[in-house]
Amino acid sequence: MGAITVTGRIIETQADVDEGAAWLAAQDPALARAVDIAGPLPLRRRPDGFAALLNAIIGQQVSTASANAIWQRLDAGGLTAPAAVLAAREEGLRSAGLSRQKISYALALAEAGIDYDQLRSVSDADVIAQLTAVKGIGVWTAEIYAMFALGRADVFAPGDLALQEAARMIFDLPERPKERALREMAEEWRPWRAVAARLFFTYYRVAKGREGIT
Repeated sequence: MGAITVTGRIIETQADVDEGAAWLAAQDPALARAVDIAGPLPLRRRPDGFAALLNAIIGQQVSTASANAIWQRLDAGGLTAPAAVLAAREEGLRSAGLSRQKISYALALAEAGIDYDQLRSVSDADVIAQLTAVKGIGVWTAEIYAMFALGRADVFAPGDLALQEAARMIFDLPERPKERALREMAEEWRPWRAVAARLFFTYYRVAKGREGIT
């Protein structure tokens, strides 16, 4: 069972995800149908730290395929640590496929000096606040990091278009809910909003035949 700390429930194992999915299905028939259609939900944990956050930045506003291709070039070039990113400067990052904007974000992250160990023990709100203080890190990126790198069980990313479209389909809405509306809807899925996000991402992939997140 995932640990319960001052940070709230932490998703550590597949059993945690399964527990959250069962809870969600019991709350709402529409979610129960979505769980049946989506099938087993992925654990989707990744190591935390600089590389995970840089990976999330790379994934902003690009397709999964494009983000993966850029990340593979960064990884092959050893450009996944702060010192290496700073040493590569603009030219090295550009050769890996980063846009001018993403280059500025990568350099800002490398210079930020984030205490990644400390982030593990602060509240969800503090994680979001600390990360969004860095140039290029918006709420979406911070929420994705909190969910998948830190394993926070009760974080959602309502600004994500795939989550919005999945919500439209799951609840048979006339149009895709905007970020504010989806954030309000997600209040019903506490304390397992991050599992709801996994459900929606998986449902989107099944329904659309493509990924909605890197």
